[in-house]
Amino acid sequence: MIRVGFAIFALVTTITTMAQNGTVSPYSIFGIGEFRSGTTIDNRAMGGLSMAGDSIHINLQNPAAYGDLRITAYTVGISYRTIDFKTNDLSAESVVANLEYLALAFPVSQKMSVGFGLIPYSSVGYNILDETVNQSQDTLSTFYEGSGGLNKVFIGTGIQVSPNFNVGLSAHFNFGNLAYDRSQTVQGVQFGTFDNRDSRINGLDVNYAFTYSPEVYIKNDYYRLRAYFGVNSPLSFTSENRKAIGSFFVSNGRNVELVDVDLDQDNLRNTDVNVPTTYKYGLGIGKDYKWFVGAEYHNKDMSAFKNEFLNADNVGYAKASNFIIGGYFIPNYQAMSGIYNRITYRAGFRSSNTGMIVNGETIKESLFSFGIGLPMGGTYNDRFSNLNVGIEIGSKGTVSADLVKESYFGINIGLALNDKWFIKRRID
Repeated sequence: MIRVGFAIFALVTTITTMAQNGTVSPYSIFGIGEFRSGTTIDNRAMGGLSMAGDSIHINLQNPAAYGDLRITAYTVGISYRTIDFKTNDLSAESVVANLEYLALAFPVSQKMSVGFGLIPYSSVGYNILDETVNQSQDTLSTFYEGSGGLNKVFIGTGIQVSPNFNVGLSAHFNFGNLAYDRSQTVQGVQFGTFDNRDSRINGLDVNYAFTYSPEVYIKNDYYRLRAYFGVNSPLSFTSENRKAIGSFFVSNGRNVELVDVDLDQDNLRNTDVNVPTTYKYGLGIGKDYKWFVGAEYHNKDMSAFKNEFLNADNVGYAKASNFIIGGYFIPNYQAMSGIYNRITYRAGFRSSNTGMIVNGETIKESLFSFGIGLPMGGTYNDRFSNLNVGIEIGSKGTVSADLVKESYFGINIGLALNDKWFIKRRID
C-alpha cells in the first residue's frame, strides 16, 4: 500500500522546467495516471465536444463521424501548458509540452471511411515531497516520483447508414510503462530507504457511437439537429509488475542494498486492471457550414476501478462525469476572397468531476477554451487544409484538506491536411 501525504507539497524543480512526461500533476500518482484528452485540437477548442463532425476533419472520439468524411485527412496536434501549483503554504510552477496525436483517415466509398493513428491514453509525472516531524523532533522526508504513461494505437470506421444516421466503431490497443518511486530519509541518519514499483500495462478497448442528424424547418429556415450517443468499453487490461526495495547513502545516493520482491507469492506479479466504461450523450443544433452549438454529458463509475498492485489508502473512487458545452461559427465558408470570412471560430466550457476522492475531498476540474481554424489550402487537392489553434484556461483540485490546486494556461496547435485520392483526370 502506498500512502501519499499532501501535508507539505513541493515541486522539486521550482523554476520553470520542460517535462518529459505527458503531465506534471501530483494527482497522476493515482490510478493509472491522469487521463489525457484524446481529442483533436479543433474539438478541444469547443471544450472537448465529441459529437461535432464534418466532411474534412478527423474526430478521434466519435467513430460515427467517419461516415461524414469525404476527403483524405491527415492530422497532428501538439500542446504547451504552463501550470501553477498552490497549497495553503507553498506555490510552484512548471510547464509541459506534448505530441497529442497522429492520425490518418480516408473514404473507402461515398458513405464509409476508415481511420487509424496513435494517441496518448494516460500519463504519470509528478514530484512530491512530504515532510513531517517525528517524536524526536527530527524531520522525516518522503519523496515520491512517478513517470511514464499509456498510449493507444487505434483503427476505426464509420458508415452513413442513411442520409441522417451514422454508426461507427473503433478498436484501441493500449500499451505503456508506469514507474512509481518512493524514498525516505530521516534527519541525522546516513541511510535512507526506497521502494520502486514498475508496471507494464497492455489492454484493449472499443468505442462505438451513433449520430442522428435530421434537418428541421423552424421559422422559415432549415436547421440541422444532432443527437449523439457513444460508449467506450474496456475489454481487458493486464499489468506485469515489478517491485524493488532497499537502502541508500543519503550523502551520494548510492545503493547500499537492493532486493527484488517476490510478487508471485502474493499473486501480484500479473494483475488485472479494471477500467470503467464511459457513456456519452449529446444534443446540438446548427446550420451546415455556418454554425453549431451543442452540449454533452459523459459519465463513468470510477468506483469500479481496481489496480491491486498500486493501491493508495488515502484515495477513493466514485462516479465521474463531464458536462461540456461548445460550438463554432464560420462567417462565410464559400467566400472567394478574404480569409477572415472563412476562419472557423470556436469556444467551449467543460466542468468535470474526476471521480477521485483524496483525503476526503472530491477532485474537480473546469476549463474554458476557444480557438480558430485558419484555411491553408490553395490547390484543388488541398484547398480544405487548415491550421487549428486553441487556448485552454482551467483549474483542477483544491487547497482544502492539505491538497494541491492546479491553475493552467494551455496553447494547442493542430494541423489538418487534406487531399483527394484516386482523382480521375481528363486530358483534352
